[in-house]
Amino acid sequence: MTTPHLTVAAPTRTTRPGPEVLRSAALYAALAVVAGLTLLPFLWVASGSLRSLDDIRADPGAWLPSEVTFDNFVRLFAAEEFSTYLGNSVVVAAVVVAGNLVAASAAGYALAKFDFAGKRIAFGAVMAALMVPYTATFVPQFVVTMNLGLVDTLAGIALPSLALPISIFIMRQYASAVPDELLEAARIDGAGELRIFFRIFLPLAGPALATVTIMSFLASWNNFIWPLIVAQSASTYTLPVGLASASQAAHNITDYGLMLAGAIVVMLPVLVLFLFLQRYFVQGFAATGLK
Repeated sequence: MTTPHLTVAAPTRTTRPGPEVLRSAALYAALAVVAGLTLLPFLWVASGSLRSLDDIRADPGAWLPSEVTFDNFVRLFAAEEFSTYLGNSVVVAAVVVAGNLVAASAAGYALAKFDFAGKRIAFGAVMAALMVPYTATFVPQFVVTMNLGLVDTLAGIALPSLALPISIFIMRQYASAVPDELLEAARIDGAGELRIFFRIFLPLAGPALATVTIMSFLASWNNFIWPLIVAQSASTYTLPVGLASASQAAHNITDYGLMLAGAIVVMLPVLVLFLFLQRYFVQGFAATGLK
């Protein structure tokens, strides 16, 4: 006669999360709170752009519109000057980005890979320019622009930003990480300096170029004070200046709905550009050691 075999289940142990899991959860929770606080102004702008002027004046701090309307965007795109402002901003931003990609890349490459008289002085000037507030240079910039006859022109608006100090610094830091042996091998094969720069260095500098593209585009697209100083007529207004001028309704009453709709339009190109280049943007900052 066989006795039945009884199996006793082992008691289950409740695993508690370790300290690393708790730290990670706390970190992600803090990041989520900070991200939410950062998004609040953008959400308010988006909500305000869908409200009428009477609704905004009745309750300026409301987060939700009492009645959703797209009249602000209709009036914005229907304005005759809007296409002029938008075209001016696109032209200026394209010139500034192209200038930084070529001029700042060449300057950064030269500071990193060439030995010439005054190299330390030139790099010190770039670092000093990073420390000087941009608004402190408006008076000499305007004098130079006026002497060149570029006041009230798109060229005068774009000229001071063709080679931003931050762009030169980023390209210089990235060029310093490129092995000298690679460039020497190209010279031994008979490649000239321009060919090395355009065919070897620039293809390797994709992350840095993406970083320069985003930062120079942002500096040009959102620039308000300098275009306001240089542009003397509505035909040369960029989008931020034109929207600020167009938002002034009759009797000096600011059309906040139109202004908020314009802010959404100004914001979208920067957001789209960053979404396309964000991976290279992060790589560029990591490679150049910026924090």
